[in-house]
Amino acid sequence: MSQRTERRGIHVDQSDLLCKKGCGYYGNAAWQGLCSKCWREEYQRAHKKQIQDDWALAEKLQREEEASHSQSTPSHPGHTSLGPFSKFEEKKTNEKTRKVTTVKKFFSPSSRTPPKKETQEGKTTSPSITRHASFDTDQVSRDFVDFLKILQKPGREIHKQCRAFILNMSSKKDLSAEEFSECVQDFYQSMADRLMSHFRGSTDSVEQVMDQVEKYIMTRLYKSVFCPETTDDEKKDLATQSRIRALHWVTIQMLCVSMDEEIPEVSENVVKAITDIIEMDSKRVPRDKLVCITRCSKHIFSAIRITKKEPASADDFLPALIYIVLKANPPRLQSNIQYITRFCNPSRLMTGEDGYYFTNLCCAAAFIEKLDAQSLNLSPEEFERYMSGQASPRLSSEGEWSHTGSALGTTATNPVLAQVNHNLELLSGLCNRQERLMEAARSLQADLLSWPETVEREVQVIMEKYPLEILSCTVSAIDANNMDNDNLPPPLTPQVFAG
Repeated sequence: MSQRTERRGIHVDQSDLLCKKGCGYYGNAAWQGLCSKCWREEYQRAHKKQIQDDWALAEKLQREEEASHSQSTPSHPGHTSLGPFSKFEEKKTNEKTRKVTTVKKFFSPSSRTPPKKETQEGKTTSPSITRHASFDTDQVSRDFVDFLKILQKPGREIHKQCRAFILNMSSKKDLSAEEFSECVQDFYQSMADRLMSHFRGSTDSVEQVMDQVEKYIMTRLYKSVFCPETTDDEKKDLATQSRIRALHWVTIQMLCVSMDEEIPEVSENVVKAITDIIEMDSKRVPRDKLVCITRCSKHIFSAIRITKKEPASADDFLPALIYIVLKANPPRLQSNIQYITRFCNPSRLMTGEDGYYFTNLCCAAAFIEKLDAQSLNLSPEEFERYMSGQASPRLSSEGEWSHTGSALGTTATNPVLAQVNHNLELLSGLCNRQERLMEAARSLQADLLSWPETVEREVQVIMEKYPLEILSCTVSAIDANNMDNDNLPPPLTPQVFAG
């Protein structure tokens, strides 16, 4: 058997989807293979170490500056210029304590009962997104308030904390995306801890409230934090879209996808999966984006199950997901992945089906970026010709892939042209059926026109064979002597009465 016919397919060990720390949660490529919990711990540890190193460097430079100054001005030993290094030290100290006070101040007594003057100042500094909220934002705010009414006093406290957090974050325009994400995740964690103590360990109730908190906060902050200018998310989006467009020639057979789109049910599930992955970009809440990913994945599993007539496996899912992403070319894919990674409730990304499907989507995006000839079981020369557009793959009668530059090869691999050819074949069959139907209709019309004449001739023959004879009859008077009266039954026998 040749190497060309040995279809390897795409395989990812399920252990590769888990956190590299071995905690059992799902990892993420954006977190260097770690889960959100381990990544935050590593990030905070590295950030703390960086602050300590910068602080030590600042102190060292300060001592050197003081020593140099004391040598140059011995007559004024008590006069020491702090210079810019003292400001640098002060800045690092503030930066070190900022993360601790960011969330604590939201739960301090002063923040829960602010003075009226301070509240008015907060209202005057609110951003335009708060003053001129869209219809969706207003609806989310009303739904959030209605939901919190069930909790009564704790609900009012949660609403105050969320509003204070939104106002505080809206005023911080100089934060990077990572710092913004860190503040949001800190707020999630603090709120979840408070809710856990309030609901006495009921995780379902805590998750329900946290979903509403995430929806309210991220809807209000969406325009500020989705694809911010301080990141290269937009650049990655354009690169990914260009990459997917360049890979338009990749076929379902090359990826060894266990789906037969000739089956109507499979084709319907494929269309629904493409629709869901594209619809993800229209959602504002990270959880809603995850719901789109989950629906898309379930449609893929249904298509595989219908094709194979057995439950789909995890090894079948990833190649199919890659094929759906290539076929859909979702808008702003990288921005949506980063947005979910930064601002989604971490518990949803670490466990459950949402976390599993999202991890596979990240793997699919990474695979598309690194897709090469070996991944598709092609030679480097063929891969380069396909990428440059000099040739297109075509499936031969033996089931092997060959290249051609003709329009036939393009038609065979381009899904749109293949669908057009399929529709033309259907139209041709419909035309033949219509011609046969019209011929049968004309024959029926001729039979209907000749049927009255045929019936008339048959009636005429019968009348000539059996002519009609009219017999004359005499009507007797009612009091005439009728001898047949004796033959009538007793009730009908006339009675004669003497006058």
